[in-house]
Amino acid sequence: MAMVRPERRSRRATGVTQMTEPNRTDTTSFGFREVREEERQGLVNQVFSSVAERYDLMNDLMSGGLHRLWKRDFVTWLNPPKADGRDFRLLDVAGGTGDIAIRYAHASGNATTAVICDISPEMLAVGQRRVNDAGLAERITLIEGNAETLPFADASFDAYTIAFGIRNVTHIDKALSEAHRVLKTGGRFLCLEFSDVQMPILDKLYEFHSFHVIPRIGKLVAGDDQPYQYLVESIRKFPKQEAFAAMIRHAGFERVIYRNLTGGVAAMHSGWKI
Repeated sequence: MAMVRPERRSRRATGVTQMTEPNRTDTTSFGFREVREEERQGLVNQVFSSVAERYDLMNDLMSGGLHRLWKRDFVTWLNPPKADGRDFRLLDVAGGTGDIAIRYAHASGNATTAVICDISPEMLAVGQRRVNDAGLAERITLIEGNAETLPFADASFDAYTIAFGIRNVTHIDKALSEAHRVLKTGGRFLCLEFSDVQMPILDKLYEFHSFHVIPRIGKLVAGDDQPYQYLVESIRKFPKQEAFAAMIRHAGFERVIYRNLTGGVAAMHSGWKI
């Protein structure tokens, strides 16, 4: 299946004129910088446009190669149906290069399908190539879209996954609300993200690796340290495990739990729409 770019959803007219303060500027973080909210998504898009072809290398640098094991554990925890003929539909958000969706397809029965939704056309181009090479074009569809305004109907999916993507969303609460909306009753939300290291000594070692090693290697390998500088800074700005779990509950999910990986270098969060 070819990559699909959906039409933009129009905003419903309300007949109410909204008044805004002419001098008010809402800001948000882009790494350790404060930028205007309307600028952030474009800056994030530039980062992923520049690293799309080296995305796996980027994750190897940031995790010491452990992201491959974490993703295996992530799909195992999802536990998709393995019996042939059993329908199951996954939405993988910010999964442009196809890593999670392909692993899911290989771990599940032949009737399971997946939709990859990513805001970056460059990442989706890499993902489409990988899906085709894996012979999975009939089971995995790629669609360009924003996690904050998903182009899907209510109650469309059995599971929602997002791996190393939610910290790049400008309004995390909106993305979580959209995840809840598109899931069927009984559907599951799963997130894999870099998190707060909770082991003494390891936290100091990882901090040194993040701020002193990763950007230098990124510049050596890719010729530019700025995307890698943003990515490590964005990890520090992301909510810690308990705070993020509270955000998931606030979005309406129940039975919310998380599992630390490698002492909290990353964490998997799970919640159910009940």
